[in-house]
Amino acid sequence: MKNSIRKDNSWHQRKRALIDNGARYAIGLGGMGIIFAVVLIFFYLLWVVLPIFKPVEVQQQTRFELPAGEAVNRYLVMEEGGELAARILSTGEIQFINLSDGQVINQEFIDLPEYGSVLDVVELDREGRQLALVLDNTRLLFIGLNYRVNFHEGKRELITSVDFPYGEEPLELRYIDRITRLAAQHAGDKLLLAALDADGELLLQSYDVEEADELGEPIAETLLNTAGHVDFLLFDTNAEWMYLANRSGEVIHYRVSDLDEIELMSRMRLLPPERQLTHLTMLLGGVSMLAADDQGKITQWSLQRDDKNQYALREVRSFQSGSALVSLLPEHRRKGMTAINEKGELLVFYTTSERKLFEEKMITGAVNRAVLSSRADRLLVETSQGYQLLHIENDYPELSWQALWGKVMYEGYTEPQYLWQSSAANNDFEPKFSLAPLAYGTLKAAFYAMIVAVPLAIMGAIYTAYFMSPKMRGWVKPSIEIMGALPTAILGFLAGLWFAPYVEENLLAVLSLTFIFPVGLMLFAWCWTYLPVSVRHHIPEGWHAAVLIPVIILIGWATLLISPYVEMLVFGGNIRGWMLHEFGIGYDQRNALVVGIAMGLAVIPSIFSISEDAIFSVPKHLINGSLALGATTWQTLTRVVLLTASPGIFSAVMIGLGRAVGETMIVLMATGNTPVMDESLFQGMRTLSANIAVELPESELNSTHYRILFLAALVLFIVTFIFNTAAEVIRQRLRKRYGSL
Repeated sequence: MKNSIRKDNSWHQRKRALIDNGARYAIGLGGMGIIFAVVLIFFYLLWVVLPIFKPVEVQQQTRFELPAGEAVNRYLVMEEGGELAARILSTGEIQFINLSDGQVINQEFIDLPEYGSVLDVVELDREGRQLALVLDNTRLLFIGLNYRVNFHEGKRELITSVDFPYGEEPLELRYIDRITRLAAQHAGDKLLLAALDADGELLLQSYDVEEADELGEPIAETLLNTAGHVDFLLFDTNAEWMYLANRSGEVIHYRVSDLDEIELMSRMRLLPPERQLTHLTMLLGGVSMLAADDQGKITQWSLQRDDKNQYALREVRSFQSGSALVSLLPEHRRKGMTAINEKGELLVFYTTSERKLFEEKMITGAVNRAVLSSRADRLLVETSQGYQLLHIENDYPELSWQALWGKVMYEGYTEPQYLWQSSAANNDFEPKFSLAPLAYGTLKAAFYAMIVAVPLAIMGAIYTAYFMSPKMRGWVKPSIEIMGALPTAILGFLAGLWFAPYVEENLLAVLSLTFIFPVGLMLFAWCWTYLPVSVRHHIPEGWHAAVLIPVIILIGWATLLISPYVEMLVFGGNIRGWMLHEFGIGYDQRNALVVGIAMGLAVIPSIFSISEDAIFSVPKHLINGSLALGATTWQTLTRVVLLTASPGIFSAVMIGLGRAVGETMIVLMATGNTPVMDESLFQGMRTLSANIAVELPESELNSTHYRILFLAALVLFIVTFIFNTAAEVIRQRLRKRYGSL
């Protein structure tokens, strides 16, 4: 019998050991799997983000020479993909060149027997598809360069052609003798021309080209006397502004949106008197100009409103190239530029990030012309030694530490700003990728959520675990924990569509309840002490919280009932208008107050549950020993229970903070999603997580926007990791310090 019992016990012990070992290894394996998954997520985010920090690379692609002749090259341009180039000679010959081997694949001839030769070529658009050829004296001929993709026997080829969008007959300009400078801008359905002659007479003509096969008569024209030498003549992209400048750096700024009422806006100098202007060109969008002087300094001048609400040019930033430039090429689709100086050094800059991205000697021979492809990934340079084609790998120039976290002077703003604006209706705008307002919004939302959640959750946990009766605790604790299972999308939906308008209509009542609830409950508690003992003892020990439920309902109902009359009496019936008038505090319907309350309710169950478990788990012998030594209930709570449970309470707070920082759906629906840095309780915000959820589905794969959203996710990951690590270190120290109580 005894042997049978021993065998039975031995079998149970082996079974228990087997289960224990299996559980230990399973838990360890699960923990290792979680750690591996977290590390994998980190490295995936890092893998997507790292290309942002890759330096610019420039490689020599091809070199070739074209047959020399008597004709002078007047213009050079590349098609969008950088496969072909076109050059226009003074004889009217247009050559299309295969850039892979330098072979001329097509030639077009413009018959110019009557007009002699092509003196100059001016672009009507920034990609060089439509051009104006300046012929002898006062005649212009408009041509278009066309590229069509064709597949022949399974091979892709580009078919080139030349057309005449406004007829094959040249346009003859009146009132001037001979064109010395020409500017043209195609904006919408309008074509604006400015032609300057040797006497300083400037002819401005506007044509309606919406459905025109030929230009016909101008819809408006005017003649100006510039009264000075003009070396540079520019229009902005929308043909609203015109700039006249000379080598000494003097600039005259006109408004030319209405040729019948041309307005002189300003006269100013872009350079000190001892310097000379070598290049002046418009940056993408037409809001800023790039001016280069004879010492290699490149200055960006942006059109801004001054104190009198008048437009004026203002210096925004500058770059140094080391020596005078021979070529300055703004990019067609970004706010960047490529330059070549006299030393043959190639320089790549980006204005918004204020970075010099590349500087290296790449060009041999004297530079005659240079052209940048539309995608800014190829540079074709015509030198005295032939043609050089360079491949530029510069995918993410917009980012720098300053652009991500510092204030940046953006076009159209009078002072540096923290801004996030990743897209617009067209490609001319300046991307604004500051993560500062998103990080600020994340911390702001978490801060107000924790202000709501921490006091309520911890105080509720203390009362539930320490003072509440076991039976009532059995109802309260599960009810609050069930709140944690409520989908945050539902909370966000209710907060945005119901609670936010309700708070707006009852703002005074909501704000008043913050003070009235504590005062009212304390007043009720004071009155409770004066009730007869028989009444007070009628409530069982640990059930006093149930008495407060009708009191809370009554206080809330009374506050909501009285607040409209108080608002009418004190604030003229509009507390929001009063705040704006008296203190300049605006009110957005979806703001930090709504987010704090809604997200606080989402965070409360996590903090409450962990804190309550920590307090309830304090050994009874510690509590009984403290009471036996004469300590009061409150002394025991504050000096024994809370200290012993402090590691668990601290963990609860940090878990709640992590939940608040990473929350997406509530802040997505209840904040207004405005990426502003405003500490006001009544203004909205945008958080990192909400921004990722909103913009990632719409971002272009592997674009700067796409990768910076992953960078935001990486920042959120690292910040959360740091918080959790610090919390664990502090928790262990608290456990070590108070665990022996």
